[in-house]
Amino acid sequence: MYCICINFHFQRYNMAKDKVILAYSGGLDTTVIIPWLKENYDYDVIAVCIDLGQGDDWPKIKERALKTGATACYVVDAREEYCKEYIWPAVKGGCVYEDEYLLGTSTARPLIGKILVEYARQEKAVAICHGATGKGNDQVRFELAIKAFAPDLKVIAAWRDPKWNLDSREAEMKYLEDRGIEAPMKKANSYSCDENIWHISHEGLELEETEKEGLFANMLKETKLPEEAGDGEYVTIEFEKGEAVSVNGKKMSPLAIMEELNKIGGRNGIGIIDLVENRVVGMKSRGIYETPGGTILLYAHEQLDHLCLDRDTYHFKQHIALREAELIYDGKWFTGLMEGIMAFMDKVEENVTGWVKLKLYKGTMRGAGSGSPYSLYNESIASFATGDLYDHKDADGFITLFGLPLKVRAMMEQKVGKGQAVIDSASLKKRPTE
Repeated sequence: MYCICINFHFQRYNMAKDKVILAYSGGLDTTVIIPWLKENYDYDVIAVCIDLGQGDDWPKIKERALKTGATACYVVDAREEYCKEYIWPAVKGGCVYEDEYLLGTSTARPLIGKILVEYARQEKAVAICHGATGKGNDQVRFELAIKAFAPDLKVIAAWRDPKWNLDSREAEMKYLEDRGIEAPMKKANSYSCDENIWHISHEGLELEETEKEGLFANMLKETKLPEEAGDGEYVTIEFEKGEAVSVNGKKMSPLAIMEELNKIGGRNGIGIIDLVENRVVGMKSRGIYETPGGTILLYAHEQLDHLCLDRDTYHFKQHIALREAELIYDGKWFTGLMEGIMAFMDKVEENVTGWVKLKLYKGTMRGAGSGSPYSLYNESIASFATGDLYDHKDADGFITLFGLPLKVRAMMEQKVGKGQAVIDSASLKKRPTE
């Protein structure tokens, strides 16, 4: 009797399936991955949806996940955390990748990875699965975040898995059709899109041909074409220690600020870029990006930096901002170097407090005034008139010392008769005179 009991419990234990956490967006890839996981792995699939401001119909997406075969589906509202803990540091650092890309996808992926690990621990899952392709940046970003918090968890990257034999979006839609599952999009509209409170990206289809202009009218979701925007408007943003705290005199949370600036920027055609960028994995890709509110916010913050930071600090920050942007793009958010850079930015931005007014007009922006109690602009010094704090004659000694290396070099070259100090008299005769 004793042996029978033990055998019964052993069989019962074996019946329990291991769990896998799936980063679920409700899009084409992850809709396919749920039945694919069930067919190829003996796991219970726990779908985790992370709301970063996509504006999706989450009840419908949750229903789709369960109907497609997920054992459970969680929807996590991480919008405020995303704005405060990821967007704000990127703005404070002035982070822009390759001069144009404002890192909308890049800033979101570390947070998604962190939340996936949290739910993997809660559900005692043995693996995390994502639908990032083997050619993209997101596979790197997701997996670096997972490694930072859970190096013991298995990662299933469907597009890199030997059991995955779907090589295109068309093949994925056929896969769903064969199983009687409705695709979440139509073929004609199957751009690869990523959307959150910071940006919307569009890739694929005719955008892969760089010779063609992006078909903006067919894809823009939040931003008007500049030529179709209205007659423009002013917007005033207030900052405290480098972080936005109000729009047009109204104090708001980070999330509310982004929502408001997206509306303002969208109706004024702000923040559309068509970019060919260098991916982490070595290839180039083309994308159309909408970042209406983010473009306004970064521009306004830069104006205040100009007002409040001294020359050496500002120039050094420019160098650090470039490296910080690369770290974010590469998915290295949870690294020691990133922690150090963010600590530097926090210190540098302690006095970046004040307001900035901008004029928006048909896709363009220009400064319309700024002010700060910590402003380093001094009218008495900056004025062309001689003031109490600066005498024009003070420049004599400065120029003498500042130019001393040039003078010493020129004296040496005159002495030996070569170099920049030797002027060809024939060339002087060729110069026109009045």
